[in-house]
Amino acid sequence: MKPFSQAAENNKEPILDVLSGYLTAPGDLLEIGAGTGQHAIWLAPYFPQVCWTPSEQPENLDGLNQWLGESPSDNLTEPVMLRVEGDWPDHTYRYIFTANTFHIMSRPLVERCIARVCDLLSPDGRFVVYGPFNYQGTYTSDSNRQFDLALKARDLAMGLRDQEWVVERFAAHGRSLLGDHEMPANNRVLAFG
Repeated sequence: MKPFSQAAENNKEPILDVLSGYLTAPGDLLEIGAGTGQHAIWLAPYFPQVCWTPSEQPENLDGLNQWLGESPSDNLTEPVMLRVEGDWPDHTYRYIFTANTFHIMSRPLVERCIARVCDLLSPDGRFVVYGPFNYQGTYTSDSNRQFDLALKARDLAMGLRDQEWVVERFAAHGRSLLGDHEMPANNRVLAFG
């Protein structure tokens, strides 16, 4: 059976609204942790000037390919295998996008992800990350607190990241925060360049 993410359905339109302000020029895009592929197949057609490459861990590629096979798009490429802790594509991207990944990665993996993203982005590139974040070590809502506790119950390495910590990691690689956008369900979109 084809995998399905209700969260991806719920947040795709607000994400599109924000991405429209950043994916303005032609270029290649890498989506890290494309999951089911629902974001990729829905978003890519809105950006015909962008060559959209979804990526996933090998165990999730079958589900991703089911969605991609049913909804082909001229600017949507075959998915690539990517483990944050492993090898990354040998390619420069103008855009890199990820949704709901930073809180399921350990802090060291988030740091590695940011370092690799900054290596692969072109000088004028943009990185856009969607998900829940804390601010100054504080939850922005009770639902985010409950979500964080549920994540930590599954794996202590998981959890919501502080927005300021993420901004500092990017700054260490010469990339600055371009925008911090409020999203539905107590999520944010952070954009770096």
